[in-house]
Order: sequence, then C-alpha cells, then structure tokens
Amino acid sequence: MKDKTQSIRIKYIMFFAKYMGGKIMNRNSNIVIGTVLIAMGALFLMSNLGYLNFTWNYIWPLALLVPGLYMHFAFFTGIDKNPGILVPGGILTTYGALFYANVFFGWHMMADLWPLFLIGVAIGLFELYLFGNHDKGLLVPVAILGGIGLSALLRTYIRVDLKDYIIPAVLIIIGIAIITGKGSKKGNS
Repeated sequence: MKDKTQSIRIKYIMFFAKYMGGKIMNRNSNIVIGTVLIAMGALFLMSNLGYLNFTWNYIWPLALLVPGLYMHFAFFTGIDKNPGILVPGGILTTYGALFYANVFFGWHMMADLWPLFLIGVAIGLFELYLFGNHDKGLLVPVAILGGIGLSALLRTYIRVDLKDYIIPAVLIIIGIAIITGKGSKKGNS
C-alpha cells in the first residue's frame, strides 16, 4: 500500500512539474521547480528514515492550493493572459485553504464549513467576471451559489433563521423597485 501511495505521489509531482515547466520555459523557472522537487524529496526521505515527523496529511492540501495560487500568479503577472484560468484558480485556492483549515483544526469543522464548496465556485466565477469581459450572465451563478453558500455559512455561526429577515427584506426591496420603476428599462406608458 505504501508503494502504491508513493507511486501516486511521484506521478502527481511529475505531472505538476511538467505543467509548470511547460508554462514557463526559462532557466529561472527550471531552477525553482527543481529546487522545490529536491526539497520535497529530501523531506520525504528524512521522514521515511525517521529523522522528521513529516506526514502526507500536512502536504496533500498543497496539491490544490499550489496550482490555484499559481494560476492566479500566472494571470496577474501576464504569463497566461486568459482570464478563464481564474475559475479553477479560485476554486482550487478556496478548497486548498478549506482543507488546510480542516487538517490543522480538525475534520469536525467540515460539518460547518461545507458551504465553502459552493462559495469556492462562486469566487472562481466572480474573478472571471471581474477580470474577464464583464459578462453579466456570470453574476447569476455567482449570486445563486454565493448566496446559498453564504446564507448556509452564516446560519451555522449566527444561529439566526435568516429566512425570518432576508426573505422579507428582499421582498420589500423588490416591491420598492417595482413601485418606483427602478427595475424597468421602459418609461411609464
């Protein structure tokens, strides 16, 4: 079992190194990638020899967090000018942070933090909206996923039934918009 896990780790590291190396083809990036791989190999070796208490439990969220952060880095530095890269970047960064919170503070937190799965997708799509072509159609899933995720997250920590306040407030706002004509593009006929 340990050999199979080690084989999967090596395959992932090689795939990630190939992806990173393919995106940035210069000597400096090869030095960075090589140094990271050497450091990871040394840490795993020292752990396997018993010199460090270094387990995969603290490392595996990096499999999500590092590519997510790299995608943001690539877009904002101009390495990859396609704003579509921010969607998986936002999702992976959010999920990586979520899993790190659970690794360090306990997996019991997942019972309360599950709405971050919805919020992560909303963050990725909202980044595409902000830094892409401002397609207003993206705001619909952002509002739905973000609204459901935030309301579930707030409901967990505030312990107030949001439907007692949010739904009436939304109805009042919609009613005011209808009465004042703010929501219609046509003038009063």
